[in-house]
Order: sequence, then C-alpha cells, then structure tokens
Amino acid sequence: MLTLKDYLRLNGKYLKDAEELLAKGDYTQASEKFWGAATEMVKAVAAKHGVRLGTHKSRVKYVLEVDKKHPEWGLQEEFAQAETLHVNFYEDNLPEEAVKVRAEAVKRIIAKLKPMLG
Repeated sequence: MLTLKDYLRLNGKYLKDAEELLAKGDYTQASEKFWGAATEMVKAVAAKHGVRLGTHKSRVKYVLEVDKKHPEWGLQEEFAQAETLHVNFYEDNLPEEAVKVRAEAVKRIIAKLKPMLG
C-alpha cells in the first residue's frame, strides 16, 4: 500500500515527465502524465486525511467532497478537465492547445491541494 510520501514522489515525477513530454510535442504521453500528477496529488491529500482512494470513482467522489468544502477553488471543474487528458492518452482526440490548457488546470489543482498537506 502506498503512503503519502509515495504519492508525493509520484506526483513530482509525473509532473516533471509531463513537462518534458509536452516540450517534445508528445501530447498523448504528456496527457497521461499530467493526469497522473493530478490523481497522485488527490490521493496524497486523501491519505493525509486518513482516506484511501483505490478506484477512479472514489477519486472523483473525494474531489467532489473537497469541492463542497472549498467551492471557490473550482476543483471539480478542473479535475474534470484533467480527466479529459486521461481519455486523450487512449484516444489522441485533443489538439495541442487543448492539452496545454488542461495541463495548466492540473497545475492549479496541485497548487490548490498542496496546502491541505500541511
């Protein structure tokens, strides 16, 4: 079972990998890494609060719970954008600009959730 430390390590790795892949123009691979970075941060916050998220559905439900506590963050909408990156990995259906916009949403998700780890 992964720990908070593991989730944070993976978040950092995936975010770094995503940026490198984006710079190379590999948008499908970058999409999956950005998605991974977002989900690992959600799992880290959940773990910090004693919650284990083992399924995609459980992660979405957790994001909805956090969004209800902090509606001003718009977390649910940004997580939905990040989710389209996961789909893009399989379908390659997003143009470059859309991937870049959603990548910025992932960075905002991470920035909003990080303070919950303190």
